[in-house]
Amino acid sequence: MYKRIYSIEHDQSFFLFGPRGSGKSTWLRQYYKDATFFNFLDEALYQDLLATPKRFADELRALPDGSWVVLDEVQKVPHLLNYVHLFIEEKKLRFVLSGSSARKLKRDGVNLLAGRALMKHMYPFVPEELGQDFNLEKTLQYGALPIVVASSRPRETLEAYVMTYLREEIKAEALVRNLPAFSRFLPVAALFHGQVLNVSSLARDAQVVRNTVEGYLEILNDTLLATKLEPFVSHLRVREKKHPKLYWVDPGLVRAIKKRWYEISPEERGPLLEGYVFSILRAYNQASPLYDDIYYWSPLEANKTEVDFLIKRGDEYWAIEVKAQARLRNEELVGLRAISGLIGLRKRIFVYLGDKELLTEDNIHIWPFTKFQEQLASGQLIV
Repeated sequence: MYKRIYSIEHDQSFFLFGPRGSGKSTWLRQYYKDATFFNFLDEALYQDLLATPKRFADELRALPDGSWVVLDEVQKVPHLLNYVHLFIEEKKLRFVLSGSSARKLKRDGVNLLAGRALMKHMYPFVPEELGQDFNLEKTLQYGALPIVVASSRPRETLEAYVMTYLREEIKAEALVRNLPAFSRFLPVAALFHGQVLNVSSLARDAQVVRNTVEGYLEILNDTLLATKLEPFVSHLRVREKKHPKLYWVDPGLVRAIKKRWYEISPEERGPLLEGYVFSILRAYNQASPLYDDIYYWSPLEANKTEVDFLIKRGDEYWAIEVKAQARLRNEELVGLRAISGLIGLRKRIFVYLGDKELLTEDNIHIWPFTKFQEQLASGQLIV
């Protein structure tokens, strides 16, 4: 069993969200061995508490004050959160509320515990967690979701994953009215992985109206499969782009939705690596606060000038450019050089697949991917 980078150093109740197969249940059973567990994927338990929710309250009432309680797949039983709220107050019970979607909780307007529970997220494996078993090529091809990493048949597992998502997350929870339209939308949205999002183009290619596509993008975000990365807006004289970029949470998932199973094509490799770096950054930020905000940077007056990630911490910034190539080309540093005038910029980092660590005359750090992930693992990236 792989050791995750996450740890809990507080005694407060919290929500733990993450995409299906990200290892939430396994981690919780390892970390909260003495907790009382309610797994709502257990159909008998789910039906029982759906019919008679008072039994849930009776079980909680019998627990010692201050006990830990884990509710797994809590989005299936949003009506029970009122009891959770009650027993946090009355018996000082502490809850871990895990799930693969916050959409139903938000849609039904249920009680999200009024700030009494923190919000945490879990992501696919990072290289540090896999240790000697980490293989970047395999990760870009099949992804790093624990459910896939543990499988001897990653392709079949990913195919089943996509079907399960459509059947259980979308259809069973009635998140969309037109499942065929949503199914058409998914592979088109996967083509925008790592790209600036053009909703009109996405809607046209998926044969779905624009407003519907915007709703579908919200579903991807709420079910934790994809997220938008907003552009950086500063007080510089140039205006920045207003359109966000779209990133899926896992490279294997992107390829599965597009039904790309074989050798990674050159045009795929860049966005897949860029997206995986984004996922890694988000995972470390959950494990231990790394940054306050993250953006991409690309001024309108220079459409081909871009920096993939701009990390903000306090009033300081770190710029990171990612390229899936083994040789450094001078033209790839244009974005990092263009951003050099940003007030508060501490470091510029170019991440690539070569094996040499370099420092340019104008102080741009050239790091192999291995060096980048080592700096993250040691907590030395933001220095």
